[in-house]
Amino acid sequence: MDRSSRSRRFTPVVALAAAAALTLAGCSSGSGGKKAEEGGDNASAGKATTPRMTVALVTHQSPGDTFWDIVRKGAEAAAAKDNIKLIYSADPNAGNQANLVQNAIDQKVDGIAVTLAKPDALKSVIGKAKAAGIPVVGLNSGVSEWKKLGLLEFFGQDETVAGEALGNKLNQLGSKKAVCVIQEQGNIGLTQRCDGVKKTFSGSIENLYVNGTDMPSVKSTITAKLKQDSGIDHVIALGAPIALTASQSVSEAGGKAKVATFDLNKELTGAISKGTIEFAVDQQPYLQGYLAIDSLWLYKNNGNYMGGGEQPVLTGPAFVDKSNVDQIDKFAEKGTR
Repeated sequence: MDRSSRSRRFTPVVALAAAAALTLAGCSSGSGGKKAEEGGDNASAGKATTPRMTVALVTHQSPGDTFWDIVRKGAEAAAAKDNIKLIYSADPNAGNQANLVQNAIDQKVDGIAVTLAKPDALKSVIGKAKAAGIPVVGLNSGVSEWKKLGLLEFFGQDETVAGEALGNKLNQLGSKKAVCVIQEQGNIGLTQRCDGVKKTFSGSIENLYVNGTDMPSVKSTITAKLKQDSGIDHVIALGAPIALTASQSVSEAGGKAKVATFDLNKELTGAISKGTIEFAVDQQPYLQGYLAIDSLWLYKNNGNYMGGGEQPVLTGPAFVDKSNVDQIDKFAEKGTR
């Protein structure tokens, strides 16, 4: 049975277990870009007294996607507190991401946190991690697949539920025609978002595929679509950088369309305040990174795991618009929302 349908029946897990280690101060972890980089060892006097752990965080981040800076910041905060050496690596290509997971296995890490944007490509290597006795947790993408792959826990939002919530929001706003912009073909989470919108939106909607690594191309493709169809009243973006680019397309096209999006960053909260972006659906990426790393510490040292191994820990969705953006903005400025 599809986990996306099962998870809607679950009561969201409150992530209180992470508070068990909140009094522990720690050393700062390192960070990396597309290639894996090891965290530093500049331990402070207040670090956790548990043995030093090494944990790998492997995501499908595309170059320049600032969403992942927030995920990573949360992961680094947990690593610093828990006396963990964090190894971060990322690649949007699923095969390359699988190789990065294999690299973590070869390094004999104590735990792996991984995103499942394209779960089929990671199934084999996750099996190898489990065979090596390495606990694996999921975050961000893969709420419908994590149990099938045998992961210990999952931290994120149900993308279908989030899409359904956005569709209902469009109905409330009187929208009649929308376009959902997918910036990465084959990414299961992005597809689930647009599919969720379609389930509840009473107007008409179609998907528009763009290359999210080429923003000039994204801008021209959305602009062309808006000029071709002046009836579009909402552009739905699936990430903050795409939304900010889409707002430029709306301006160039000179139509009536408004932009709504999934996910936040510092620039996007400012755009909501100014009115160039109508609203965003926030999944709290900082919390996803923090809980994923902290959960591996809790499992290693206490045998704890959240959700009983059956339920995902849901970090969203929540709406951010002009009515509450001022409350969120100060945290976005800090890079935690």
